[in-house]
Amino acid sequence: MGTTWNKVSGMEISVDDLSGSEIADFLEQHVQEMRDITPLESKHALDLDGLRSPEVTFWSARDGGALVGCGAVKRIGAGHGEIKSMRTDPACKRRGIASQLLGHIISEARRMGFTRLSLETGSTEFFVPARELYKKFEFEYCAPFADYKEDPNSAFMTRLIQLEP
Repeated sequence: MGTTWNKVSGMEISVDDLSGSEIADFLEQHVQEMRDITPLESKHALDLDGLRSPEVTFWSARDGGALVGCGAVKRIGAGHGEIKSMRTDPACKRRGIASQLLGHIISEARRMGFTRLSLETGSTEFFVPARELYKKFEFEYCAPFADYKEDPNSAFMTRLIQLEP
């Protein structure tokens, strides 16, 4: 779970212990944005304590030292992980940060022995770019998983991961 450095973009992705105020503020902005566009009963973003749990691995993405994105994977079952807290700084959207971060998370999930990754995202127009990104990475729509229930504000997606021989 070391640091990945993309020499082309200059972006560095590394495990984050969530102890810094910068990442706490970044995640608070994420939670606030979700509260603004999603009914409270449909908001599934984890708070800092939830992201610090032992079953979660959290990564920060930095470009030139600036925090530009984050994402996590949570172990939810034997070989099954859930992607959590995917976020790109709104000022940095459309630069490929989310694609690089998602690719990194999938690679790390494979290395960690996951054979399936699932996620919950919003079903409204605001989340179309996120759903398109996940489809680009071979996620398909699925039924609710883990403790999720059917929700008109949620879209559930999953994909299998081939382990390296």
